[in-house]
Amino acid sequence: MIAEKSIITSNLLEQLQKHAGKVGFMPDDEIVDAIRLLEDKGIPNNKHEDYKYCNIESVFRKEFKIVEQSLNEITNEDIAPLKIDEAINVVVVNGNYNNDLSEKMIIKRFNILSFNDLFPAEKSRLASLAKSKTDALIALNSAFTANGFFLEIEKDAIVPMPIHIIYVNSGTQNCVVNSRNFIHVRANAEVTIVESFYNIGTGKVFSNFVSEKLVDENAKLTCYTFQNEGELSYSVNTNQVNVNRYANYCNTTFTLSGEMVRNNHNVELAAQNCEAHLNGLFITNGTQLVDNHTLIDHQMPNCESNELYKGIAKDKSTGVFNGKIFVRKDAQKTNAYQSSKNILLSNDATINTKPQLEIYADDVKCSHGTSTGKVDEEALFYLKARGIGDESARKLLLQAFAQELIDKIEIESLKERVLKLFEKAL
Repeated sequence: MIAEKSIITSNLLEQLQKHAGKVGFMPDDEIVDAIRLLEDKGIPNNKHEDYKYCNIESVFRKEFKIVEQSLNEITNEDIAPLKIDEAINVVVVNGNYNNDLSEKMIIKRFNILSFNDLFPAEKSRLASLAKSKTDALIALNSAFTANGFFLEIEKDAIVPMPIHIIYVNSGTQNCVVNSRNFIHVRANAEVTIVESFYNIGTGKVFSNFVSEKLVDENAKLTCYTFQNEGELSYSVNTNQVNVNRYANYCNTTFTLSGEMVRNNHNVELAAQNCEAHLNGLFITNGTQLVDNHTLIDHQMPNCESNELYKGIAKDKSTGVFNGKIFVRKDAQKTNAYQSSKNILLSNDATINTKPQLEIYADDVKCSHGTSTGKVDEEALFYLKARGIGDESARKLLLQAFAQELIDKIEIESLKERVLKLFEKAL
């Protein structure tokens, strides 16, 4: 195992030497940290506690030994079915912000620039939240990141329409795509952002996505993550979020396809009286793996967090929820709640849940819980006794199970899209 890991790491480092001089979007010290971490630890495997059920190294060894890409061109016709009508649609193709395919809507106090067009002041802020030395996948992204974007919502601005960011991969052969962004919502601003992920290529794609989100004082950032990349896709998605005084951050993630999907969602409640809400819904089938890891770090007093994740596992698929609430010594008056609820639709499906509390303050209200079972037989009998067929009755119960999370979507066309694809997955 060690020898194989070294081979993978050597391949990555050899490519890095060719790649870094060409681009260099990340700060120099971040590149150095990335190299060191990849040299020391390589790609995570299931011997790493945090990747116990998600062996990234094995996937790399079998499918993705190099980062060089063979890609299809993307046109407006390819993007059109993926857009949301009542949103500003921004397009990222194979990790690169595409100004030509993005909609040209001018909204005051809303700015978006590719990494390549950033001034030094903005460029220096890249990797200020997501550090290479904390995770090998962040390090891999920092080393090979594509030309992502920097999005800023100016102070006191309220963006009237959602911003829909469409990430499209189009590999014709097995390739790795490293997408990245930095989103800054300044004081008193409000915005809703939808991030949708698709793979429309003919080759397998490993998508390694990193998003840094900074929410300033009294700002509000509402996010929806929609993952529907298909059976040729393997992805790791890392969100590193910093929330400040009186600010509100909310994210709901819907995972409807992808052969392997790993979501790392890390939120720092970095000042008093701020809050975070994380929600997730996934459905797995075949041999699919969906692995949700969350960390909410309560650093200061009088903050609140809520988490609700639901999963449905079919066939021989696997679902994972590992959620940690960390309450530091200074974080008195913390309110933190976490719940994981899951349904198994076959005897071969697996759900692994591990809610965690780590508390160093004494004046807090914290709770967590988890449940995993099959469809409620009494409820199923009740529906069948009223003339509803077995299959229809099961679909009704599963839809009712998921509806609590689907109803959190405030964008009608997105809600319809999620509901339609959820019903199809059932």
